Amino acid sequence: MLAAKPLLESLAARAADLLDAEGPLSRNELEGKLKQMLHSQFARLDLVSRDEFDGQTLVLQRTRQRLEQLEQQVAKLERQLASQDTPPPGH
Repeated sequence: MLAAKPLLESLAARAADLLDAEGPLSRNELEGKLKQMLHSQFARLDLVSRDEFDGQTLVLQRTRQRLEQLEQQVAKLERQLASQDTPPPGH
């Protein structure tokens, strides 16, 4: 994975190459080539889509909720066990 500074330098160099290309490009051509360049550079990065990120965020939230429920359940069972192990007063 490229670090941020080399990535930006690479993008800037490629964009400069596009601007210095064989003659003037129309706005649409330039935009298309820039998008293509960005897509190819971003494809090299270890990125996930927003949908994947949001999906994993929901999974994590549900997992945290379940963990909290289980922690409460264990604490309750520990209290019950501790109260059963305590001998009655006077014995």
